[in-house]
Amino acid sequence: MKIAIINGPNLNLLGKREPGIYGNMSFDDYLAKLKNKYPQIDIHYYQSNVEGELINELQRIGFYYDGIIMNPGGYTHTSVAIGDCIASIETPVVEVHISNVHAREEFRKLSHVSAKAAGSIIGLGLKGYELALQYLMNNKI
Repeated sequence: MKIAIINGPNLNLLGKREPGIYGNMSFDDYLAKLKNKYPQIDIHYYQSNVEGELINELQRIGFYYDGIIMNPGGYTHTSVAIGDCIASIETPVVEVHISNVHAREEFRKLSHVSAKAAGSIIGLGLKGYELALQYLMNNKI
């Protein structure tokens, strides 16, 4: 099974960026633990701060992978193009947000991704990625 994790802007700063909201662990450290726990899954990781690069990656893998776990970061609330891309690919996408976006600023309550995703996991910290992985494994959409 091939699963991709795609992270959007500023998620390369996990462990350094606002640790009160996002925690102290870098995503690289978390990803190593996730790969170690699920060696049977081929996990591909991609991160970009650039909207078009995220869309290119979704299009590149969106017809070949078994599942995509995506945290679009701030583009969740602004990118109609990412939402449209998710709607146009065959691979199911699970939207993940580390923080509870509904308990934050008002603008974060809008997602251009949620309606196009197979599901959303919000506010459960980095554990949300593992829960999304388990969902994709168990449902093999």
